[in-house]
Amino acid sequence: MSEHALIGRRVNVLDKGWIELVDLMPHPDAGVSGDLAIVNAARVSFLGESKGGERDKALLFYLMRHRHTSPFEMVEFKFRVRAPLVTWWQWVRHRTWSFNAQSGRYTPFKEEDFYVPEVWRRQAEDNKQASAGELTGPEGEVLSRDLVAFYAEGYRLYEKALQMGVAREMARLFLPGFAVYYTWVAKVDAHNLMHFLHLRMADDAQYEIRVYARAIYEHFFKPALPWTAEAFERYVLNPTG
Repeated sequence: MSEHALIGRRVNVLDKGWIELVDLMPHPDAGVSGDLAIVNAARVSFLGESKGGERDKALLFYLMRHRHTSPFEMVEFKFRVRAPLVTWWQWVRHRTWSFNAQSGRYTPFKEEDFYVPEVWRRQAEDNKQASAGELTGPEGEVLSRDLVAFYAEGYRLYEKALQMGVAREMARLFLPGFAVYYTWVAKVDAHNLMHFLHLRMADDAQYEIRVYARAIYEHFFKPALPWTAEAFERYVLNPTG
């Protein structure tokens, strides 16, 4: 897929979420690929320029292998993301990202703006902050029905408060907090995005953020930066020593 085709592409995540690439630097119209922008940034130390495909790729792999990170900061991704607050609660811990979010003070929520998981995960016995295995059968079905009913009651009270003239900033207190979907604009450079991906694509990352990280990597990062992704997999995700 061309870099032009990536901009504006939207990928669905979870039950009602999505992620869309708004912009990319260098922009495809600049005539320089993201990988080459990284290489050129490294070579400016010696006032050099591209030396051709194989030598450029070898330099990029050298940068990744030896953790020379600043050239990777020369590429930036800007996304629009719709995700539940349970996802954002973890995402905003990555303070190298720039964020701007939808506000419940200005925009009313809709009845379907709540996350309903496909499965219920069990608490891991050996890790206080993780899950392991699934709760299946009638018990899971009961929990799903209870959750949807809980959302419906919270939204009913939210609408009731609005109709009574309560300010949106207070009426939203009736909404189930962690489940509400918000839309954000989020921007990050490639170096810090790789740090995010390394942590949030890991098997022990919470599912609700792991699926967003993997969507970013597979649908946007790899197509935009194929050399960088190859080096990232070799030296960071799957190092052989």
